[in-house]
Amino acid sequence: MRSILFALLTTPALALAQDVPVPMRLTDDVHGVYDNDLLSPEFHRGRREALRAKLPVGGVAIFFASPVRNRSNDVDYEYHQDPNFYYLTGLREPEALLIVFKEPRMIAGETTDELLVVQDRDPQSEVWNGKSMGPAEAKELLGLKSAMGAMRFKNTELPWKAADAIFSHRVDDPADDPHSSTDLADLLKHMEVTAPAGKEGGPADIRRWMAELRELKTEEELVLMRKAIDITCEAQKELMRRLRPNMTEYQTEAIVEYVFKTNGAEHEGFPSIQGGGPHSCVLHYITNRRTLADGDLLVSDIGAEYHGYTADVTRTLPANGRFTKDQRAIYDLVLAAQEAGIAEARAGMPFRAPHNAAWAVIVKGMKELGIIKEESELRRYFMHGTSHYLGLDVHDAGTYGDLKAGSVITVEPGIYIAKDSPCDPRWWGIGVRIEDDILITHGDPVNLSAGAPRKADEVEALMAR
Repeated sequence: MRSILFALLTTPALALAQDVPVPMRLTDDVHGVYDNDLLSPEFHRGRREALRAKLPVGGVAIFFASPVRNRSNDVDYEYHQDPNFYYLTGLREPEALLIVFKEPRMIAGETTDELLVVQDRDPQSEVWNGKSMGPAEAKELLGLKSAMGAMRFKNTELPWKAADAIFSHRVDDPADDPHSSTDLADLLKHMEVTAPAGKEGGPADIRRWMAELRELKTEEELVLMRKAIDITCEAQKELMRRLRPNMTEYQTEAIVEYVFKTNGAEHEGFPSIQGGGPHSCVLHYITNRRTLADGDLLVSDIGAEYHGYTADVTRTLPANGRFTKDQRAIYDLVLAAQEAGIAEARAGMPFRAPHNAAWAVIVKGMKELGIIKEESELRRYFMHGTSHYLGLDVHDAGTYGDLKAGSVITVEPGIYIAKDSPCDPRWWGIGVRIEDDILITHGDPVNLSAGAPRKADEVEALMAR
């Protein structure tokens, strides 16, 4: 254990991953914002304009920040903003709301077609929790046309019209903090009391509009996605260099998440899946406590989150650095299926085209290996879809219609042969998933995560160094 930790802390490759440039950071002790590569105010303004274009005449869209969620007693979970709210505003603080009007309205003596409501700055609270973004700072830094403090908002008459079509994107109902009169629950009450009993749009409408917008990534978004994916690929490569039998799953998790943080990722996009041995056959295993044995496979499904955007890259690694003959047979079959799926990831193709292509390859291969006799049996060993959208969520918003240039999807077939499966026991305990992040274009698909080796020989070569 001590030797592993020492190696982690002293290896230059981890301290500054050569494949992942580290941006120069600007000092901003006034606002507490230190990253100089965040999405621009122009990006968020453009997204609000695109949403406004979808609203009907008299339409009003209302978005709420994610509520603070309690972990236990007086400890909350680390805050994570609602992706739609972040997409439209860039604000990463709680207890806020956004109103987007189709047509300009008069609010508190000012004509505007949008209003961001945030908490007023509280010097006493900032002693404990750091700087916050009050209405003046939000308007300046985020580029909103109008911003208002929560206390003023609660005493402002809102410019509703009887014929308004109100579309509300509400997250989970927030808890009402008895020590605050302006928290998210209070803002919600003010909205409900003052809103007219007019035509209320269905939540399905606003979900569809946001899915249509978020499905297509702008160049500015792709810069951040590439950064998140590059960091994740570096983490997979570092894991390949360091993986050994007798390591615990949590030690492998520590390696990849150390690389995440070292290279500027704020979070992991989802709990890291480090399933070794029998756990390689558990799709969303996150306990990560078992010790790896010589001969085990490790399914490493990880994603760094950078400025809100997450990667999702899976590699399956032999703990001792060498695939057995049977493990390689399954691995090569999954890789062939993935390559067939990636080839179908083209603009205009049905969303399920990559899955159908991967499925066909695996059916044929599993029959040839004698593991199944009929196609209907495959569901036991390949029980998930091959693709999902990727972006602000690991399973990102999208329409699931024909693939469109500018969207990013995963292609991730897998085969999982658990103990006691109805096949030759020689295959038991072999679980393999290979996943890459694919940019759909008007031409050939682009594998954004090609930086992490996929072919068995390449994986073994890197692990042997």
